[in-house]
Amino acid sequence: MVSRPLEMLADAVATPLSNAMVTTAIASEDVSESEWDKYVASNSGGTIDHAWRWRGIFRDVFGHESRYVAARREGRIVGVLPLVLFDSRLFGRFLASVPFLNYGGILADDEAARAALLERARKIAASFRATHVELRHVERRIPELPFRQHKLQLRRHVPGSSEELWAGVDKKVRNLVRKAQKDGLTAESGGGGLVSDFYNVFARNMRDLGTPVYSRRLFEETLRLFPQEARVHVVRLGRRPVAASVTLQHGDTVLVPWASSLREYRQHAPNMLLYWQMLEHAVHHGATTFDFGRSSPGSGTYQFKRQWGATERPLHWEYVLLTRKTAPNQGPQNPKFTRLVEAWKHLPVWMSTWLGPHIVRNIP
Repeated sequence: MVSRPLEMLADAVATPLSNAMVTTAIASEDVSESEWDKYVASNSGGTIDHAWRWRGIFRDVFGHESRYVAARREGRIVGVLPLVLFDSRLFGRFLASVPFLNYGGILADDEAARAALLERARKIAASFRATHVELRHVERRIPELPFRQHKLQLRRHVPGSSEELWAGVDKKVRNLVRKAQKDGLTAESGGGGLVSDFYNVFARNMRDLGTPVYSRRLFEETLRLFPQEARVHVVRLGRRPVAASVTLQHGDTVLVPWASSLREYRQHAPNMLLYWQMLEHAVHHGATTFDFGRSSPGSGTYQFKRQWGATERPLHWEYVLLTRKTAPNQGPQNPKFTRLVEAWKHLPVWMSTWLGPHIVRNIP
């Protein structure tokens, strides 16, 4: 549990900028949801992962408290920083901005606002007795901090029509989409009513990859809290779901944070039809950018996304180190997961689905 002094932490951290001052406060004490999201939408670095609504998901689905910090100058918001507090059995106590998603970190109008938010993060982390703070930035925001550059963002431009999109896709990709259609696969998009179909595919695929799966409730809550932004996409062979995904739209960008297909149907290319469905959906909803999410360089998912015309950009996860000397490695590449991954692949799906949420909540 987090101590009461942390909950009451509201002393201003001020940084001079000409004749103005920047002050920070815990958002729930000083900022409304609409005010927070309006700032995120107005900031060029803002993403859907910065949205206020994730606070409830982090609390209710994963059991983690959060501190959403806002910076003000003369009453106007000039920066925000969403922070989630972890007391992990695997990795100890730390803060992440933000966990389980692709992006996060500091959004700020200028250096003074950025410095004030960073100082407040240090104070919260110290009160929580955390070893570090992880900031999931795309570009380098705070050059003096240590960072890891182990993931790539993959995105592509979305044209104004399906015809232009189809013409711009590699011929091999088009042939595989046609194959899926000729083999009788069909695709549909919708809302929360498709979550069960998505989850059945997702949970099975995560087991096959040796990865603990999120709870079904994560996706139910995402569709409930983001009814305009979130869509479920399902590819079927007959009545059976064989590939599925969830997309989130923020402004003119459609992001796919979760997607899976069943290995035993690989010969029908359901994943190709799934991604074509998502890209067409992006066209029809006015998007100009399709974000495939992050991948490790050279991985299978990296190669898959590249064939769709995605271009890469390195991500920069920056770290405030309090008691650690080096940036942590908390991903599946950590050697401590090697045996777990291999053992996990042999579990029955019902068991991996039951155990997975209890484990993955400790892995940001």
